[in-house]
Amino acid sequence: MLKRVFYSLLVFILLLLCTALVLDRWISWKTAPYIYEEVQDLPYRQVGVVLGTAKYFRTGGINQYYQYRIQGALNAYNSGKVDYLLLSGDNAQQNYNEPMTMRKDLIAGGVNPNHIVMDYAGFRTLDSVVRTRKVFDTNDFIIITQRFHCERALFIARHMGIQAQCLAVASPKNIFSVRLREFGARLGALADLYLFKREPRFLGPLVPIPPPHEVPDDAQGYPAVTPEQLIELKASQKNGPSTPLPVRMENSNKTE
Repeated sequence: MLKRVFYSLLVFILLLLCTALVLDRWISWKTAPYIYEEVQDLPYRQVGVVLGTAKYFRTGGINQYYQYRIQGALNAYNSGKVDYLLLSGDNAQQNYNEPMTMRKDLIAGGVNPNHIVMDYAGFRTLDSVVRTRKVFDTNDFIIITQRFHCERALFIARHMGIQAQCLAVASPKNIFSVRLREFGARLGALADLYLFKREPRFLGPLVPIPPPHEVPDDAQGYPAVTPEQLIELKASQKNGPSTPLPVRMENSNKTE
């Protein structure tokens, strides 16, 4: 009896694994037509969304995933494929600020600060993608990240009715462990979209990204959510149901 239960459990686990593998490949197949690996093939869009990641590993070494995304953003911007770079990432701790780190490196690479838009509430890929439409009023944009991440981001976008494309930048050679985590992240994304119907953790009023001729000369980027607002948000979540905080248009240099 115990042996039969063991084999039944083993078969069940194998079926789950096979189903997960099929879903993983299905996401790759569904999003393949919207992924570009060469900048010259990329269609023009007003906004390029750079998905955040840490610049350094905990050991202190440089994160090549970060480097390749920054270089991809510079290539897209300098080639005239995008007018604005929306930097979407996490700002969960005082000493950890993905969007501001990206901003500094992109400006050092020659990007006009007036053409940089900050989003400090890109806690997850779903947040970054959906907020681009619901907060920044942009429904057709270029995502800039590695190919495996492109596939998940585009799947979320297409499911939400967002007409996004993706510039797939290079990946480091030691990608196996990251790809393994991505496997689990895709299952989580499917659960978020089909089971839990999740929305971004934070939404606020519309902050449309202006066309180039409407950008004031003294602008220093357009933050939609400031680090101070995120602190307020976390406090409100501890005290009860969270409500959208008002958006303040501030000079993003104040957080540098």
